[in-house]
Amino acid sequence: MSVMPLLVICSILVAGGFLLAFLFATKRGQYDDLGTPAVRMLFDDVQKKTEIK
Repeated sequence: MSVMPLLVICSILVAGGFLLAFLFATKRGQYDDLGTPAVRMLFDDVQKKTEIK
């Protein structure tokens, strides 16, 4: 049972790391556009025309 405090501390550190990563991502605007990724596969990619010389 002496390992329990170590596991609790490790789990709190891991959870804190995930919280910091989430806050960093939201501050950088990663979750700003929620509509486009859902319909992006419906649009065709724009093909660039290349000239052969």
